[in-house]
Amino acid sequence: MLINNSTSLQDLFNESVNTLSDLQSGEIFIVKQLFRGFEWERIQKGNRTKLGSMFFNYANNNGSSIIVPLGKTAQNQQQYRKI
Repeated sequence: MLINNSTSLQDLFNESVNTLSDLQSGEIFIVKQLFRGFEWERIQKGNRTKLGSMFFNYANNNGSSIIVPLGKTAQNQQQYRKI
């Protein structure tokens, strides 16, 4: 999927969830790491925040059998671990 500044929030969320299959069990990550660096920079800052909230909600509900929230980093970024 081509990610640019007009990519919908739902498409960004779907892409982040799909990328979870690339992670190995036990790996710790933040949402930003589910995107290539230049892709993350293309996402508007407001959408990054909303995406983070959507992903956290997913981790606590439908995705709770796949990932678990661990807490925040010193940079206030939510960390997760793949189960």
